[in-house]
Parts: sequence; structure tokens; C-alpha cells
Amino acid sequence: MADLSSRNPDWWRQAVIYQVYPRSFADADGDGLGDLRGVTQHLDHLAALGVDALWLSPFYPSELADGGYDVADHRGVDPRLGTLDDFDAMAAEAHRLGLKVVVDIVPNHTSHRHPWFQEALRAGPGSAARDRYVFRPGRGRHGELPPTDWQSVFGGSAWRRAADGEWYLHLFAPEQPDLNWENDEVRADFRATLRFWSDRGVDGFRVDVAHGLAKDLAEPLRDTGGISATGEEALLSVAPGSHPYWDRDEVHEIYRDWRKIFDAYTPPRTAVAEAWVPDARRALYARPDELGQAFNFEYLQAAWDADELRDAITGSLATARSAGASATWVLSNHDVVRHASRLLLPPGTDENAWLLSGGRAPAVDPAAGLRRARAATLLMLALPGSAYVYQGEELGLPEVADLPTAVLQDPVWEQSGHVRKGRDGCRVPLPWTPDGPSYGFGPGAAWLPQPDSFAARAVAVQAGAEDSTLELYRAALRLRRKLLEGETLTWTPAAPAGVLDFARTGNWRCVTNLGGRPVPLPPGEVLLASTPLPAAGPLPPDTTVWLGRGLSFGSGRTSANPG
Repeated sequence: MADLSSRNPDWWRQAVIYQVYPRSFADADGDGLGDLRGVTQHLDHLAALGVDALWLSPFYPSELADGGYDVADHRGVDPRLGTLDDFDAMAAEAHRLGLKVVVDIVPNHTSHRHPWFQEALRAGPGSAARDRYVFRPGRGRHGELPPTDWQSVFGGSAWRRAADGEWYLHLFAPEQPDLNWENDEVRADFRATLRFWSDRGVDGFRVDVAHGLAKDLAEPLRDTGGISATGEEALLSVAPGSHPYWDRDEVHEIYRDWRKIFDAYTPPRTAVAEAWVPDARRALYARPDELGQAFNFEYLQAAWDADELRDAITGSLATARSAGASATWVLSNHDVVRHASRLLLPPGTDENAWLLSGGRAPAVDPAAGLRRARAATLLMLALPGSAYVYQGEELGLPEVADLPTAVLQDPVWEQSGHVRKGRDGCRVPLPWTPDGPSYGFGPGAAWLPQPDSFAARAVAVQAGAEDSTLELYRAALRLRRKLLEGETLTWTPAAPAGVLDFARTGNWRCVTNLGGRPVPLPPGEVLLASTPLPAAGPLPPDTTVWLGRGLSFGSGRTSANPG
């Protein structure tokens, strides 16, 4: 069994990390926005679930121009979410319950309200204050054109003109000016930030936009020639490491410097990169002398198809192995359509068009989507490596695709000219009880409206309910702790078409039927199944089963009973 003790430096290698989006987790003070005290009040839910750590999305001072990723103070707490004392209390309670604490670090940009940026605007062109960011004169006779054709991830130009005529770079929202990582003050300030949170007991960091820090700022700045703003297509069209602002080779020197800080603590602080880069490049971020781990987006983006998923799994394990890291697996997060809805969309579906239709074109059968999501969950939790669980997926929450446009908060909606609906549908606050103005999220209404269907999915409704999705997660995580051994898998030769079948060290195996027809159930003791199985018979479609041989704990053929 994996050693996840507090002193184990490798606790992260096969951990289950639960992502908390604090503004949507729980509201303790009744203002409609989730907060740190709300997180603390519900840490027992995470402990009972059986996860090893919580990853806290940004809770720093922010005007919420990008859901908290526009940070005005990297070493503070947004007053609407609490205080540093509240953070310390939350971390202490998490550690008391045996949970590690991972926080988001946002090094690519700040908020435009950050004191540094306000100073830069006042100081004017050529100042030391402006050198902390990326300011440039415009093109055209009067400097009226952006310095380059670089595009924002959220849509439109990545340049915004200041009042004095210079332009500043923002690869995301205009309220998120990019930092200049060639500036020594910037580097020193983030070293201080890493030490600040590590000294407060933080066990690790999730590094936002890890592939974006280093930029080619040599004059004249290079145009991209119409290459898209983000995604692997932007990187596959240029030599590796040479894109003007994504995944440049120079970024790795920054993370080697950070690793020295991480390793000064006992146990060393962990880190995981959010780096939207091809497989071979992702391994660089996960090297032991850099961040140590990187998110695996190929798996998240794979269709519900046995061949595609097998290729993603095999490739991801090889990439992690080449870096000396463990693989990472994730099905949902704060930036993507929840997998209880996404996995049922036909291959090739334009997810933005689906969101704009309110989730009606095509319609998604909630029961079928949940069945597939449960099967995907057991498959993910059987894989060697770390699993990242997004808040609410343990309740089987679907994407809230029909949010009225009047309530949308994601800047993508406005910045794209109302062409892209954005990510609010996966950020709708959690239901804790089947009643109340926000289903137990807080004493009043929530900052985003929750659908009526959330009542039946509330924690209080599912807790203790046989075959509920919450109990499936609890059972799977209990059983996973008993079964974990080694970081490899062995594919079963000649598995039926549409079936993923692999063995793990310790006489157990995982079988997932992704096809449209039942298949014979392989021999073995049923340890856990994603949906109730018949007393005798084949493995139904959209079902995962864990099988064992000669294990010392009992079995069960229902979806939430590991024995």
C-alpha cells in the first residue's frame, strides 16, 4: 500500500487530490460567495471521502475578472473569502484530519489592481516599474496599432493600450497584465511567495499557466503569423521551445530555481504544472529537479473510446516514466465541461455550441451521462499515478449548460463578444442539503443559480444511500488505499473490442466496457463495480469493474460495496 504519511516525500505519487474552487464550495458568512471558513466547515466531507489532499484554487485578493486568477496580492486573502488567520485555521484543520494542502500559484500575470501595475501606469514609459511587466510602443504612424498580432486566450488582441499610448501584454483578460520574467524583482518576489506559503504549512503548489512565463522579448517582437493563441496546435507549428510566448526552453531555468526552495523543506514541497504542451514537452516540467509533476490533458480530452483512451494512458505513463515522475489523471476541473455531461456528447461535438444551446443540441440524458461518468471514475482511480478530483464530481454533478446569459461571470463571455459562453457551468456552487435557498451552500442565495436537480444530488441525500455516486467514490477510495502497490499496469492481451482490461500489482485488475454491447465478465472476485451487476452474467456497456484474486478483504457485486 502506498505510504501517504506526513513525512513521506513521495506522498504525491499516487495520491488523490480534491480540487476546491473556494467561491463555489461553501459560504459560511451568507454573502453568496464561498469562503475559507466554509471550506474548513466541510473538511470532514473530504476526510470521509477518502482523498489525500485538497488543492485550493485562488483565494487571493481579486476583483474576479477571471474567477480569482487575477491576483492583486499573491501573499494575501481576499477579504470576501476571509483572512490569513482563516487560512491558517483551515490548513491546521486539514492537517489534523490527515489531509495535505496544495494551493494555486499564479506566476504568469497579476491583476491590473496589483500595486506593481498601478505603479507602472503612473511611472510611464521606460521606467523600472514598467519593466516588471511587458510594455511596448504600438505600431502604425501614431502607435495606434498593437505591437504584435499576439492573441489573448480569451479572445481578441493580447495587447491593451495604456492612457499614455504604450501597450501592455495580457495573454488572458486585459485585467491580467503579464509579468516580465526577465526582471530580477519578479523572480525574487515569487521566491518570497513560495516561502511565505510553505512556511504556513502548505504542502504543494499547482502552477497556473506554467508554460507561459518565459517570452521572447528581443526586439523586434515576432508576430505569430496567425497561429492560434493557445493549445498544442500553436506549438506543433513551430520548433519545440521556440514559440514567442508558450513553452519556451528558458522557462525551465525558473523551475529549477524553484525546486531549490521546495527541497529546503521537510518533506520537500510538491508542485504540479498546468502546461498545455505536447507529451514530450510535458515531461520536461515533471523532471525531479523542476516541478516534479505535470497535468495530463491528453487523458482529459480523450473521447469515450477504448483505443483512444488506451493510447492516452500508455503515452501518459511513458511520458511520466521518462521524467521520473508519476502520471496524473483528471476528468473534470474548473475550466472544462463536467465529465458527467461531456463524456456523453458525440465525438466531434462543438462544446461551445452545445453550451450556447443550453445543453439541448444535442440533449444529454442525465442518467446515461452519470452511468458513463461513474465508469470513467473507476477506470481513472485504477490507473497508477495521482488522480485529481474536481469538487462535485463525487456527487455526479452535470454541467449546468442552461445558465441564463444575464448571470454569467466568466470574462470569456464578454471578451469573445458573446460568442463563447465560458466556464460558469462547471463552477455552479455545490449542494449540501436538499433544501434551503442554495441547497446548503450558504444561508442565502448563491452567486450562480443552481438547478432544481441539485436537490436530489446533495451530499446529505447521497450520504449513506446505497449505490449513490458519493458512496461509490467513498468505496473506491477506501479500496484503492488497500490495493495500491507499484506504479505500473499490464494490458490484458486480446481484450474484446471496446474493452479496456489491465492488471495492477497485487492480483487485481480493472475492466471497462466502453462498447455498446455486454461482454463476458472475466474470472475473479468482484471487488467493486460502477453500476450494480446482475448475480450472474456479462459486463454491461458503460461499466467498470475491479476484480481480485486471493485478496484478504471481501467482495460485492454492487456499485458501492467493496466488502
